Amino acid sequence: MKKVILVLSLVAGTALSALAQKYAYVNTEYILENIPEYKAAMQQLDQISVNWQKEIETKYAAIDKLYKDYQAEQILLTEDMKRKREAEITTKEKEVKEFQKSKFGYEGELFRKKQELVKPIQDKIYNAVKKMAVDQSYAVIFDKSSDLIMLYTNPKYDKSDEILKAMGYKAKVTEGSVGGSSSGSGSGAKTTGGSEQDAPQRPTEGK
Repeated sequence: MKKVILVLSLVAGTALSALAQKYAYVNTEYILENIPEYKAAMQQLDQISVNWQKEIETKYAAIDKLYKDYQAEQILLTEDMKRKREAEITTKEKEVKEFQKSKFGYEGELFRKKQELVKPIQDKIYNAVKKMAVDQSYAVIFDKSSDLIMLYTNPKYDKSDEILKAMGYKAKVTEGSVGGSSSGSGSGAKTTGGSEQDAPQRPTEGK
């Protein structure tokens, strides 16, 4: 009987501990949109992307001209001249595809540039969220803008504006323009058999 009482006491203690855990959430997309350095970084990346795309289009236009010229002159060319012209076109097509891949491909130059410009900002957000979790004893802080499905969120537990303030920024973008984020001054939701609040994980590159 004593053993049963002990087990029940341990279970009850664990359940009460779980009920007392604090949860909150942030919207990292909303936070990023309110950081001037992030906007400047994205504008820089957009301009770099546009410049490279124009360069690629110019290269393809040159290849298209080579091909049309070859078609127009083909009847006058010897077999050896044809092979040389075809080889030239094939080589240039290969070069532009490699150039495109080096700029826009997986872990290409655009990806590395984004890591260089955006990741430090994401890390700053992560560190601010982590500090809040530690200082205010949150068990979990979810990210509303992540792939995690949030069926319901109480704005009372949205700590996005607090994170911005802790980082030295003031919210300028309205909540409606980035999918919604309202500031809250609550102490955090406490679980009652499962929290409906979602909170941030470490930011990843892309936003």
